[in-house]
Amino acid sequence: MATSSTRPGVVIAAFAISLAIGLMGVLFLVGGFRSSTPVSSIGGPFQLTDQTGATVTEKNLQGKPTLMFFGFTHCPDICPTSLFEISEILRAMGPDAGRINAYFVSVDPERDTPAVMKDYLQSFDPHLKGLSGSPEAIAKMIKAYRVYAKKVPLKDGDYTMDHTAAVYLLDREGRFVVPFNLKQTPQQAATDLKRYF
Repeated sequence: MATSSTRPGVVIAAFAISLAIGLMGVLFLVGGFRSSTPVSSIGGPFQLTDQTGATVTEKNLQGKPTLMFFGFTHCPDICPTSLFEISEILRAMGPDAGRINAYFVSVDPERDTPAVMKDYLQSFDPHLKGLSGSPEAIAKMIKAYRVYAKKVPLKDGDYTMDHTAAVYLLDREGRFVVPFNLKQTPQQAATDLKRYF
């Protein structure tokens, strides 16, 4: 049984362990354990098409903080859940939602055309833009943002996609900041985002 004199040490040790685990989780998400992938190397030039047919490039990221999520419209759970959570944050921001870029980038160019993205995103906040493009353009984007995405065949001849589930937060210059925490209330997340205006 711990004495009263040892309890502060136990609490401090537990806090330090928790902090270390949290930092390792963030480093894992951004590939920080690999010296060849510094945070500054996440991002780069791209050219994709949104659900309205408009061209979007890295220049569109400048001037506003950006939330960016990589997924696909046939995703059964993680993608719709994350997009719903992003939508709730945008709603919590009220009029300030227009001061944020919010992008859903497809990792499934074979199926996710602009028309498919437009139909899919009708279930979410209208500030969310869906980006798709040719397999080559998507591959370039995935590589630039250090995203994991892999096609996985299913028994019925169809396929699904394994992919990175983190939401990227980029600053007003389009530079990666940190994986954004969706596991907080929409109000807390909105307050957090406003720090990057």
